[in-house]
Amino acid sequence: MVAHLLRLKLTLLRNSLRRSTWQLVGVVLGGLYGLGVLGTIIAGLVALGFAEFELVRTIVILGGSAAVLGWLVIPLVASGVDMTLDPARFVTYAVPMRQLMAGLALGGVIGIPGIATLLAFLALAITWIRYPAAAVAALICAVCAVLLCVVGSRLITTAGASLASSRRFKDVSSLIAIVPLVLLGPIFAGIVNGFRDSPDYAHTLAAVLGWTPLGVFLAIPADLAAGAPLQALARFGIGIATIAVLALLWQKSLSHALVTPPFNSVSRKGAGNLGLFGRLPATPTGAVAARALTYWIRDPRYAASIIVVPLLPVLFWFVGGEAGNFALLNYVGPIIAFMLAWSISADISYDNTAFWMHLSTGVRGRDDRLGRAAALLLFATPVVLIATVVPLLLTNSAADLPMMLGLGIGALLTGTGLSSVTSARYTYNVPLPGESPFKTPPGTGFSMLVIQLLGWVVQFALLLPEIALAVAYLVTGNAAFGWATLAAGAVLGAAAFIGGVRIGGAWYDKRAPELLQAVSVNK
Repeated sequence: MVAHLLRLKLTLLRNSLRRSTWQLVGVVLGGLYGLGVLGTIIAGLVALGFAEFELVRTIVILGGSAAVLGWLVIPLVASGVDMTLDPARFVTYAVPMRQLMAGLALGGVIGIPGIATLLAFLALAITWIRYPAAAVAALICAVCAVLLCVVGSRLITTAGASLASSRRFKDVSSLIAIVPLVLLGPIFAGIVNGFRDSPDYAHTLAAVLGWTPLGVFLAIPADLAAGAPLQALARFGIGIATIAVLALLWQKSLSHALVTPPFNSVSRKGAGNLGLFGRLPATPTGAVAARALTYWIRDPRYAASIIVVPLLPVLFWFVGGEAGNFALLNYVGPIIAFMLAWSISADISYDNTAFWMHLSTGVRGRDDRLGRAAALLLFATPVVLIATVVPLLLTNSAADLPMMLGLGIGALLTGTGLSSVTSARYTYNVPLPGESPFKTPPGTGFSMLVIQLLGWVVQFALLLPEIALAVAYLVTGNAAFGWATLAAGAVLGAAAFIGGVRIGGAWYDKRAPELLQAVSVNK
């Protein structure tokens, strides 16, 4: 049965590559990138073996603890990233518990994260090659550490199955996960500065983590290299006991999940409550706008574009503080406008099979394009205005307001027009409704990257008149160029917006059936 579960995992992976050539190309490129990162890590571990003992011990424990922590945290904030061999799918099958757990655990290793983690941990044997006993122990501890990662990850995934079945929990957890990703640079810089200001802190932290489940297996080779076998034995006992406790909890959680599988509750609303549909005009454009705004509010795939916006000023403030110049904060408004405008470039792809409603009701392409664009502009316009005006006031740069407003308005209107054309012409696989916004269908990354890069280049090219006037203002200090930037942003942006809606609407009317077929493939 264990071998059957492993074959099932491999079959699922193989079949996912047969869906399209782009998926295979994406997986190959992703695999090459993963091999490059893994090779860099292994090369670093080999070079680390020539360093001083205390430095080797500290880096190995801290790095290994971070890897173990990642295995335990990611299932909490990114549910749905890997749903192959989902325990809920075995509810109707009488699979013995021990065989099911063994198959799920080994299946968790099959994949890029599991294999990369195992190889990186095994490479620690080379790091400790100067100490034969430590090198041999590193091989054993590597397997145990990966087992702890997989069992802990499966426990969290299974225990959170009932919560993960809730749409609200998925939305909140997915959005929360974006925050540390956006602020990863400042967080990492803060940690580095802390270590730099207090050199002994890293050694103390490693010593503490070495007695916790996160770093206990990573510290054992260091103990043997230092001539402390009893201490190594004690750590090994702690590690094995941790795996046993996690396995026991996983077994109980899995037994409960198989008997009482999670379900999605049906929300109840008062009769006659149409929500946004009752507040916007009763026209085709108004209906499309109401539906799009509902997506922006309730769909985490759209909300991911919104939650990044308030974090950008924080990121720019941190970068400016590091450089001793907060002038960079003044440009956050146009950058936010650029990002928000492009955020609807895949709105039809996000519709998936729900796009049939637009076809069945005979919505014209112009109404569809205008409704989706209006939904974006309803909240993006005040956001861009606030993000443009407030930083200028805080940095005493109010004289630059016309120029910055011209860039922001131009970027928002021009980008929205371009997105209206792009989403009607090009589609690619995106996370399905209800899935984590982090999930990317295999092979989609390459095509999505090409479309995104080309779109950004075209959007930047369309903004060149406003950018040229803004540069002229910054170089000469002549206020006339600032006001000219504002006028160009309003006039050229409006022209690009109107042209984009019309061209996108024409493409929509011409390709509507093909669009439905394209977005329905990703199911």
